[in-house]
Amino acid sequence: MNTITLLINCDDQKGIIAAVTNFIHHSRGNIVYIDQHVDREQNIFFMRLEGEFDDDDFRFEALAATFEKSIAKDFRMRWKMYPDDMTPKMALFVSKYDHCLYDILGRYNAGELKVDIPFIISNHNDLRSIAESFNIPYHYIPVTKENKAAAEEKQLKLLKEYKVDFVVLARYMQIVTERLIKEFPNSIINIHHSFLPAFPGARPYHSAFARGVKIIGTTSHYVTEELDAGPIIEQDVVRVSHSHSIKDLVAKGRDLEKIVLSRAIKLHIERKTMVYNNKTVIFS
Repeated sequence: MNTITLLINCDDQKGIIAAVTNFIHHSRGNIVYIDQHVDREQNIFFMRLEGEFDDDDFRFEALAATFEKSIAKDFRMRWKMYPDDMTPKMALFVSKYDHCLYDILGRYNAGELKVDIPFIISNHNDLRSIAESFNIPYHYIPVTKENKAAAEEKQLKLLKEYKVDFVVLARYMQIVTERLIKEFPNSIINIHHSFLPAFPGARPYHSAFARGVKIIGTTSHYVTEELDAGPIIEQDVVRVSHSHSIKDLVAKGRDLEKIVLSRAIKLHIERKTMVYNNKTVIFS
């Protein structure tokens, strides 16, 4: 059985759903999932569809080319079609914090994340033993103000050499520059240790503690040139009270970071995210 995932967005207009579903039917396919959303303020239509094809003569490239000519062009669609057997390649960037890395690699090892991880990049050597325990190559590329451009050149070389599809910053404590972002638009996922946009900065839990907050949160988003302001993929919160110390807040926050980041990665892998105007549509 050949399975495809189709993502579409375009100006909202009559007949889109009928045209797409008829196309799948006439291509001898069966729709097993379909969802759509209309942003009425922007007048933009979004759709995610999964289809199965059991035809022995099925050719993915031919299906995509026919869709472009017969449907996408007429509706002026922005679209992507993915074959189910195409496993994305995910690179991990880390620094010294290990909680997100352990969680991702544990889920990967358990088969929860359908990705290939060709390597891990770090600006420190501290987490090398973790990578080695999971048999994943570890590249130590130190970053300073003086060598940042050269370090990024090495990172890009590895990303291109291994044909990486997207990058996850698993508590990578360096600002990603414009050059890397342009190479991977809406394909660099970050985890932020607060419920954006509240309490930004290097000591968010201390700021939250000083304000006596009753919830703390974390946010996973795509990286853009504007720091910590990219399209949000996933967020969550946990309740706290006056009885919790700063240490308690940090521990709860780190647990939440692991969960939210893994959810965001899974949504991206399963092609359930669509970005527009610095916002996201997240399909179920």
